[in-house]
Order: sequence, then C-alpha cells, then structure tokens
Amino acid sequence: MNDHPSRLSTPDLRDECLDGAECLFDTELHDGPDPEDRFEHPDARAAREDVAKDICATCPVQVVCLEYAIRTKPASGVWAGLTADEIAQLHALRMEREQFAEAFEEVA
Repeated sequence: MNDHPSRLSTPDLRDECLDGAECLFDTELHDGPDPEDRFEHPDARAAREDVAKDICATCPVQVVCLEYAIRTKPASGVWAGLTADEIAQLHALRMEREQFAEAFEEVA
C-alpha cells in the first residue's frame, strides 16, 4: 500500500483489510457468537474482546482496519483493537473535527 489509508476509497480499504488480517483466522473471536444461536455472558464477552484486542495489536493491517471501521461504523465486533462503541466515539470526534475545520475555512 503506497497511499495513506485516509486517501483510499472504502472498497480499497476493505480489500486491504482482507489481505493479511489476523482476525480472519478466528472470526468468532472478533465478532462474537451468533446472537440467535447463543447468549454471551458479559464477562465472557469482555474476556473474548480482550483476547481479540491483543491479536489486533500485532496485526499488520491494523491502521487500515481502523480507517475502514471509522468510515463504516460497525454495529458490533472488535476492529483494529477497538469495540464498535469505541469506534463510534472516534467517528463522532472525526465528524466534529471536520465540521470545525470547515467552519474555520469559511471564516478565514
């Protein structure tokens, strides 16, 4: 990848994420069990997410995955070492920063 992840299109980011992502070896670890099949106790979920975050920490596509997740706002799972709720917070911060930058450009 020659371009910074922020310059890639969303489909290109998805493709980059799929090329060498560590989560592909155990998707249930990152996504959790199918909610229709079984309930996941909150303690079990926290333990699973901790392990998933450890795997993400050494993943070669972590930066690309984070950019993809911020853009697509997943409803669940662990992405680039962050939960869907944490990614939603980053997305909101990015939107605030972009709105501030646009407002500043209008004033300048």
